Amino acid sequence: MKALVLSGGEGTRLRPFTYSMAKQLVPVANRPVLEHCLENLRNIGVEETGIVVGGHGAQVEAAIGDGARFGMRITYIRQEAPLGLAHCVSLASGFLGGDDFVMYLGDNVLADGIAEAAETFRRRRPDAQILVTKVADPRQYGVAEIGADDTVRALVEKPQEPRSDLAVIGVYFFTAAVHEAVRSIVPSARGELEITDALQHMIDHGRTVTAQVYGGYWKDTGRIDDLLECNRALLGRLGTDRPEDGTGGDVDADSVVEGRVVVEPGARVIRSRLTGPVVIGAGSVVRDSRVGPYVAVGRDCVLDTAGVEDSILLEGASITDVPDLHSCVIGRWARVRAQGESSHNRLIIGDHTQAEVLA
Repeated sequence: MKALVLSGGEGTRLRPFTYSMAKQLVPVANRPVLEHCLENLRNIGVEETGIVVGGHGAQVEAAIGDGARFGMRITYIRQEAPLGLAHCVSLASGFLGGDDFVMYLGDNVLADGIAEAAETFRRRRPDAQILVTKVADPRQYGVAEIGADDTVRALVEKPQEPRSDLAVIGVYFFTAAVHEAVRSIVPSARGELEITDALQHMIDHGRTVTAQVYGGYWKDTGRIDDLLECNRALLGRLGTDRPEDGTGGDVDADSVVEGRVVVEPGARVIRSRLTGPVVIGAGSVVRDSRVGPYVAVGRDCVLDTAGVEDSILLEGASITDVPDLHSCVIGRWARVRAQGESSHNRLIIGDHTQAEVLA
């Protein structure tokens, strides 16, 4: 089985970060979302993966490389404009050939893997298999109506009166039958070739499309609050799915470490309190600060007389003399420092920003 990972799109809901980086490279628990996807694919035995990239394609390629560290070969496929998920399948048809494949949206985190779904697809081998999960408000999603034997009867995009609470999430399994469906559909009202239209075409023409309910943790990281929630969820698994848990960096005797904490090699913690779950990236310095819970500090960051909780700090970010930051996402090499007096602060600032807040 091959894989097709979608890592294009403009990521408008994650601006300002996506002005300067691909949304799939924004980290959760100190690792790019895209890496979480590729690990799940490696774990089901995928050896060949095509990654569809857009305007930040060079960044994606630089970050992921040829795939060797994931145990696979990666081919990069350029999409000049975001013309739909089915358009990505069309672009990749040469790479995919007649093979079965799994299509994986590169901004989706499925923290419990996709091994069960892959095994079901291989065993039953329908023409297509989608993953669904129960949601509180199906009107915000593509919704699947399921019949006997998990067969999909209909797919409806953001229905005003949903007939099901099963939302389609970002992993799809296909046989080569999908290519004929993609060739047969036309662009939707928003000018895109929709994968839901291709699936509905398959259903209407007698192809077997099945659904499997995903019981693990899933999150589309397309919004800031979703990104922070996902960060909390993955950090909460420290000690269960990260073999490097522990203090590989330098934590001095005047610091206090409580709970599940990772201090990566080369990081230094001085006269500070770390309340897990927390990850401190390699090369970072935490001095006279309070960090956690639920904080991911990227590589080469500096926290000096700072207090941070429930936040993500990207590579090279620095915070000085700000005692109470909560639910923040701080961009790469951004600098935050205090000015005057303050209480509670929340910041969402992009790369290379400078911000001054009341101390």
